[in-house]
Amino acid sequence: METSDLDKLIERSLAIRDKYHELELEHHGSKWTVEEDALAFLTDAGLVGRLTMSQQGRWPKGEGTVPELKHKLGESMWWLMVLADRMDIDPKEALEAFLTKTEKLF
Repeated sequence: METSDLDKLIERSLAIRDKYHELELEHHGSKWTVEEDALAFLTDAGLVGRLTMSQQGRWPKGEGTVPELKHKLGESMWWLMVLADRMDIDPKEALEAFLTKTEKLF
């Protein structure tokens, strides 16, 4: 079976999360829970909202909005891959099911 680009991105995402788990163990004695990961995702998603407002000229942020927005969008996608893995959900299957269900509405 050929590994897709998305599969490779998921693998890289999980490898990075493993490195963060090592830091959490080193600094706090335990890994973050799934709930803590979800909260971190929500925090970054909130920043995507604020940076989107800035990018659209609706919130004064100053210079650097677009690079920061790109980073937070990527980080949010990374969190979704991590959360799916930690909750034993295949992100590709979840996306496929969502798209199929939504397409049928139209």
